[in-house]
Amino acid sequence: MVRVPLTPEERQRGERFGALLRQARGDRSMVDVAAAAGVSAETLRKIETGRAPTPAFFTVVALAHALHLSLDDLASACAEDAAYEEEAMSA
Repeated sequence: MVRVPLTPEERQRGERFGALLRQARGDRSMVDVAAAAGVSAETLRKIETGRAPTPAFFTVVALAHALHLSLDDLASACAEDAAYEEEAMSA
């Protein structure tokens, strides 16, 4: 299977998502959060740094649950950032 390359916007959304997770993690260690979500610390590190900009849905759900975040809040935050960036670029 050949993967279609991600657009710059998709990469930026992944970076924003990772930053949101990192902020929500706060003082908790990456290992603790990853273990609570049932993913590897390496997977969480890649998501937080934007190296894995499109994590699987169930990975996102598990991380949101471990960090006590709602999926609606995560989606809104990413959508708001995207809308703000588009406005800033068109102004």
